Amino acid sequence: MPVRHVATDLLDVAYHETGPADGQPVLLLHGFPYDIHSYVEVAPELARSGLRVIVPYLRGHGPTRFLDPATPRSGQQAALGADALALMDALAIDRAILAGYDWGGRAACVAAALRPERVTGIVSVNGYLIQDINAANQPLRPDLEAGFWYFFYFLTERGRAGLTANRREVAEVIWRRNSPKWTFGRAELDRAAAAFENPDYVDVVLHSYRHRLGHAEGAPAYARAEAQLARTPPITVPAVTLDGTADGNFPATDGRASAARFTGPRVHRQVSDAGHNLPQESPEAFADAVREVAALADR
Repeated sequence: MPVRHVATDLLDVAYHETGPADGQPVLLLHGFPYDIHSYVEVAPELARSGLRVIVPYLRGHGPTRFLDPATPRSGQQAALGADALALMDALAIDRAILAGYDWGGRAACVAAALRPERVTGIVSVNGYLIQDINAANQPLRPDLEAGFWYFFYFLTERGRAGLTANRREVAEVIWRRNSPKWTFGRAELDRAAAAFENPDYVDVVLHSYRHRLGHAEGAPAYARAEAQLARTPPITVPAVTLDGTADGNFPATDGRASAARFTGPRVHRQVSDAGHNLPQESPEAFADAVREVAALADR
């Protein structure tokens, strides 16, 4: 299907849409380093269920562009959440289900925590994804830290040069670590890598990781939202959280550790053999989770 465009306050957002125009809206939000093709099977499945499905390219990815050259190329969590809400505004959508993983799951969590009246429910891979930046210097287990090598690489100018020159290759290394049981081919990687040629990709990505580790200031426009997020606010809307049992960086949990962060109806499920790019690896399970959160919201 052709890619559509709509202008928000800051962006010309490129997005795919399918399903009935009067269906319940759901935004499917991709992560890094991936693109909208994470939902290539999920989107039509949900459309067949009667949902209006919108799959945007996040800021810095694909044909999405900033409207003003002076706008900071921020990748911080508050910006991602604000972008989802601004897209809803531009499409005249009052409330929507937000579903995602990685950056997209974080955007869903941020929007739900800060503007619950706009969010019907969320699906989030790896649970509660709002970053506690004040705790950024607390180390993880060494084997998990090793999987996050790119966080630290991107703090350096060597990392900037490396990502600029090797966008596809960096993604391939991350994909293989994130999803050790996912057998993807060159075609899948090449298709996603086309989205990394966006002129703002490197700046947005580097700012995202530098900000989350406390090595870059946030954009002033998001200062108030980041202050709210620093309190790790609860998510009060219905939620379905998923963990893949083959996620190379985020070991699957039973959901209890983050239970206090979800104060509304919440279901947690493990998805067998799925890695970090769960909607592309296990599309039926992800589509089922979206349908399940829609049912929770209707109760």
